[in-house]
Amino acid sequence: MNRIAVIGIIVEEPQEVEKLNQLLHEYGSYIIGRMGIPYRERKIHVISIAMDAPQDTINALTGKIGRLEGISAKAVYSK
Repeated sequence: MNRIAVIGIIVEEPQEVEKLNQLLHEYGSYIIGRMGIPYRERKIHVISIAMDAPQDTINALTGKIGRLEGISAKAVYSK
């Protein structure tokens, strides 16, 4: 059963963005939308990814993103 979720991502190491984008491409069939906000004053990027996928898939992507250096991620699920 699919769940709707948003993954919140904070990028503090810009050199890891290519790896992040590669992961998002791999899971692209589950991604509903993506929004990225550069926060130049703090030199970080805030990204939100909306997904419609099985919970295991969302957890797998969130975990892989969180293991990238200088990138943190958390998922929030619909009820």
